[in-house]
Amino acid sequence: MTDRVCRFGLAIVLASPALAPAAEAPVTVYLGTYTDGTSRGIYRSSLDPATGKATPPVLAAEAKNPSFLALHPSGRFLYAVSETDELAGVKTGGVMAFAIDPKTGDLAFLNQQPSQGEAPCHLVVDRSGKNVLVANYGGGNVAVLRISDDGRLSPAVSVQSHQGQGPNASRQKKPHAHGIYLDAAERFAFSPDLGADRVFVYRFDASTGVLTPHGAATLEPGSGPRHLAFHPKGRHAYVISELSNTITSFGYDPAKGELSLLETVKTLPEGFTGSSYTAEIEVSPDGRFLYGSNRGHDSLVVFRIDAASGRLALAGHVPVGGAWPRHFTILASGGVLLAAHQRSASIAFFRLDPASGMPSPLGASLTLDRPACLLPVKSPR
Repeated sequence: MTDRVCRFGLAIVLASPALAPAAEAPVTVYLGTYTDGTSRGIYRSSLDPATGKATPPVLAAEAKNPSFLALHPSGRFLYAVSETDELAGVKTGGVMAFAIDPKTGDLAFLNQQPSQGEAPCHLVVDRSGKNVLVANYGGGNVAVLRISDDGRLSPAVSVQSHQGQGPNASRQKKPHAHGIYLDAAERFAFSPDLGADRVFVYRFDASTGVLTPHGAATLEPGSGPRHLAFHPKGRHAYVISELSNTITSFGYDPAKGELSLLETVKTLPEGFTGSSYTAEIEVSPDGRFLYGSNRGHDSLVVFRIDAASGRLALAGHVPVGGAWPRHFTILASGGVLLAAHQRSASIAFFRLDPASGMPSPLGASLTLDRPACLLPVKSPR
């Protein structure tokens, strides 16, 4: 299987054998959606690496607003947020657990627990497979739910509320936790908060699921930090900010769990005057390039990463092939990028040039209403 959070792989046949990616096993991609349109939950699509073709999405499980997905390290279970404001009469969203059918790839609902805050928008499963960490946008907090051996979720064992606000009166009146991430050693957890202009840092005890406050990194007022990506070597982290359309680079000390500010760069081209908001951020598997998505400008921005300093140099912008690219992800081999367009009901494929890192359209695409997250696993055999 590939990564445990929303990452996607697609192999293609290239004209030049020298540029062809290594052979990859078939994958099933689970697609999280918003269900206020025609989508009904979590879908799946089978990808054939020999041809680079994907089958039309079929419903794997009905669910309400499963907008972010994560895979258990065993590959047997899948977890999803239910991005809602109320669950069983209580002001909270939910976290759902599903068992994966090893023959068909369909999902069987196991149970659901409160996320301990409204509008949960991001989650991750730790390497031990014992904990789900979830960020609640509306609740302005993060929580940890324990996982039983059968994949079911127990009630939250740790909840940490964020504090702070920013100068954007319409978006930053209170904290809005927008993501939750673990470093490589899984000793520390990081939560970018759009409302507080901070990345909150916690010590994480996998044996108990407890989060303990460890500090915070502060960004420019009004920036609205959204998502975070670590460099594969673990010494740098990058935060994409939704309101300022910027990416901030940090040095990272894994022994101390500390982020140190390096620089902030713009994600939009010079001269652009329209409305746009960033969304996803990824570092290429080889650590040479960084990508961000611009919703409104509807583009991918590409940066080269300096190997020594971790600083960024703009490589260019590429039209993303649809409207409002909420999520994208990169094949583990680094050869293909897939982008989900929330407002044009489409998912586009791009080849990544191995020398420049620049994406170019492949032409293949999927159709699905309001796609929000893509999660690949090994296909059933």
